[in-house]
Amino acid sequence: MSKITMEQVKHVAHLARLAVTEEEAEKFSKQLGAILDFAEELGELDTTNVKPTTHVLKMRNVLRKDEPGKGLPIEEVLKNAPDHKDGQVKVPSILD
Repeated sequence: MSKITMEQVKHVAHLARLAVTEEEAEKFSKQLGAILDFAEELGELDTTNVKPTTHVLKMRNVLRKDEPGKGLPIEEVLKNAPDHKDGQVKVPSILD
């Protein structure tokens, strides 16, 4: 059984700048120990004939091709702009 001590939990919490109570440290110690135990169990499985995968489900890109197309007419765009000049939207200056 993998054992994560309360001191280790407190140390990691300190590094992460997290405040944990004694009760939380004890709870996290047990939970993290159980996670490590489960990971050790998985390591015992025979995966000789299992192909490496990046995902358990067959994934594919379902997006359309990104192809350039005609945009909105400039008049349509500028009618929504609060201020514009010479076919461009005017915005407040952010640099002096």
